[in-house]
Formats: sequence, C-alpha cells, structure tokens
Amino acid sequence: MKSFLLYTLFFALIFSGILQAQSGSQWRIHDTERPQPTVVTPPQGPTAPSDAIVLFDGKDLSEWHQWNGEAPNWVVKDGYMEVRQGSILTKRGFGDCQLHVEWMVPSDWEGSGQGGYNSGVYLMKYYEIQVLNSYENKTYPDGQAGAIYGQFPPLVNSMRPPGEWQTYDIIFHRPRFDAEGKVLSPAYMTVLHNGVVIHNHRELLGKTEWQEQRPYALHPDKLPVMLQDHGNPVRFRNIWVRELEPNQRTAVYIPHAKRDNYFGEYKKPGDTYVIKDERDGFAFYINGTYKYDIFPESETHFYSKKVNTEIDFKMDSNGKVTGLVKKMGGGTYKTDKVK
Repeated sequence: MKSFLLYTLFFALIFSGILQAQSGSQWRIHDTERPQPTVVTPPQGPTAPSDAIVLFDGKDLSEWHQWNGEAPNWVVKDGYMEVRQGSILTKRGFGDCQLHVEWMVPSDWEGSGQGGYNSGVYLMKYYEIQVLNSYENKTYPDGQAGAIYGQFPPLVNSMRPPGEWQTYDIIFHRPRFDAEGKVLSPAYMTVLHNGVVIHNHRELLGKTEWQEQRPYALHPDKLPVMLQDHGNPVRFRNIWVRELEPNQRTAVYIPHAKRDNYFGEYKKPGDTYVIKDERDGFAFYINGTYKYDIFPESETHFYSKKVNTEIDFKMDSNGKVTGLVKKMGGGTYKTDKVK
C-alpha cells in the first residue's frame, strides 16, 4: 500500500508538472484569471502597429544620427530616405525586437555582383541582413539579398525587380552573456523577405563580417539599428520596431565621438572613480578594485544592472563633463572630474 501511494504521488506530481509546462507558466490550462494580452492595432499599409516605435515615417531623420553623433547626410524626399555619405544609426538601442524595413534599388541601377546596389540592415550594429539587388544578379550566396552576411544564404531568393519596394520583417533575439563575456545563448534571427520566410530561427555564429568569421564578444544588451552606406543610393522607407523585452530599462546609444567626454578620473575625499571604454559600453571603477558596467538612459543619467546605483553627470554650458553624482545604497556621493 505504501508503494502504491508513493507511485500515485509520483505520477500526480509529474502530471501536475506537465499541465504547468503546457500552460507555459504558473497558470492552469484555460484559467480565466490569467491576464489578457495587451490589445495592439495591427499595421495597415504604411501604418506601424500601435505599440511600435516608428524609426522613419518618410518625413525626417530625427531618430537617426551618424557615428559621430551629427545629423545624417542622407536625403529625404517623396516619403523615403536615400543613402548618402556615412552609415546611420538609431539614437536608441534595441535588443530582442521585431524590425520592419522597406527598401528599394532604383530601376536605373548599374553594376553586378556585390556592386548591385549594396547596403545592409544591422541589428545591434553587429548582425547584418544584406541589402542588394539579387534579381537576376548573381553573387556569393551568403552575400546576396536577405543573407545573414558571411554566414547563411537565404533559404530562397524572394527578390522583386529593381524599382519595386522590398520588405524585410525580422524577429531578432539578442545573444546573452555572463559577466565575464561567456555566451549563455547565441543570437537568433527569423526573417521574411516580401512575406516569404528566408531564415527560420537561425542561430548566428557570431558577428557578421566581410571575409572573416568573428566570434561573439560581450556587448551591452541594447545597441542601435544601423543602415549601411556602401556607396550606392539605396532607398528606405516605413521603418518601425517593436521591443520584445519592453519591461527593461532602455539604454540610449552614445556616439563614439562623444564617449571620450565621460572617460577619465573622478575624485572626492577618500574615493577615486574611473570610467573606461570597454566592450562598446562604459565600465565604472571604484578605487581601482571594484568594477561594474553602467548604461546610459540619457546623455547625463546612467544606471547599473548589477547593483542599485544611479549616476548623474554634471556638464558645463558647453556640454563638457565636469563631474558626477553617484547614488548608491541610500547615499549620495559627489565628485569632480580631474582628468
């Protein structure tokens, strides 16, 4: 009898676990108390979903800048933007997301192979979906339109002719790292080109690069979307993104040209802080022994994910950093920048 009861309890626990696993959470199957999904108005034509962040609506480039932080040189006309000198990046950073991009190679294009009006859509600056005229234009397969550049060709060529708008819908899951930079989970992409699946939850091998297989390297959880200047007047329109991890604090992107403004040594009686550039982010050192990463929510306010710490930078009228205020453990610590 004792054995029977133990077996009954054992199988009951297993069955309970199966039910819980089937429901995907602590909720029971068909539980009417389970929270209802948020209502989102779907896109209609060029209109983005109601919960999307619109990155380009055909009017201006206010969501974008160049590497140096200056306004883009790209031309905006007739509801689209056209590549000019310099790649452009979003001012905001994104991690897991759904990205919608429409692009066109003009009908009067010239060239062949990789010269077939080349550009690229980069997730987190490092992971590229190739933009290229691949309509009756052959090149190396992992460099044609829709390829995860240098790694995987698209499953099929779903290219429309030049002069017609192409659509990319990208589901991106960022890589996960531990504090030392070990990859806990790689990046994944699902991509539809003109409504056709060309990558199905594809696991990326690392950063995409020309003629090189670059391994993963620790970087912030959120980085900009980038559109590449490859010397050809490719056009883009109707760009929007939906964050798939919206409950996280959003880190903005500080252009490289402005980053030096924060780096250096900060002092107050008894303590020395140092801020350095590490892994595309900002490393904060306390007295040379303790270090943690900090992330910018704005050009003046940073925070840590590791400890309950908020940092506000003091700037003069010219925007030069003169010191910082650290709030940690209930205390407020003011320092001046010395070098």
